[in-house]
Amino acid sequence: MMPVTLPASPAVGMGAAAAFGKRLGQLRRRLARDNSAVAFVEFALSAPVVLTMGLLGTETAYFVIAHMQVSQLAMQVADNVSRVGEQDVLTARRVFDSDINESFVGAEKLGANLGIFDRGRVIVSSLQRNGQGGQWIAWQRCRGAKNHTSSFGLQGTGATGTSFAGMGRPGNLITASPGTAVIFVEVAYDYRSLTPFQAYNGNVITYTAAFNIRDSRDLTQLYDDGPTATCNVFSAARPT
Repeated sequence: MMPVTLPASPAVGMGAAAAFGKRLGQLRRRLARDNSAVAFVEFALSAPVVLTMGLLGTETAYFVIAHMQVSQLAMQVADNVSRVGEQDVLTARRVFDSDINESFVGAEKLGANLGIFDRGRVIVSSLQRNGQGGQWIAWQRCRGAKNHTSSFGLQGTGATGTSFAGMGRPGNLITASPGTAVIFVEVAYDYRSLTPFQAYNGNVITYTAAFNIRDSRDLTQLYDDGPTATCNVFSAARPT
């Protein structure tokens, strides 16, 4: 004769559910009183926020430093070119292409950590007076792989007449006095982020600087004595 299995009574099922609920409540109360590993949990929750803030702060600081370095580089190049020329106290100094190239080498060393010529461009202009008393860009030399032309005029601008007012921002134009010249330098640089946060990546940092020439200078021309850093070449390499 086959055994017959009787279904469990409702009272038994309800008892098991009650026991499980009681154990679950006890576990919940025990977990509520348990404060072990609180620091670890807090760190796990706060670490992403702290790390993000730290990296963003680092990126911002590096971006500000890059601005300062580009600004200092523009001033250094303008100052150097304003002083160059052959050392002859009896005649007006002649300035050669090699003098400008050497100033670019100085910029290369100063901006080595930025890769100034790989991601940027340095433009040197000699602002002078033309025959009619107007401003003109007598010569201009450039170096750098960045495709950037002068924002303030190309070589030969203002050669005649008085329509060219000078170089610089509107309302703050730089002009040359009779018988002298102003060395005007423009630096443009593509910023590259240091951290994975690319909030500033691709920003173009531009600065200008201007210095009056220091000595009596031959203003008739920039003398050719070798490689010329022409402005129609976009390369980080030294002119050859």
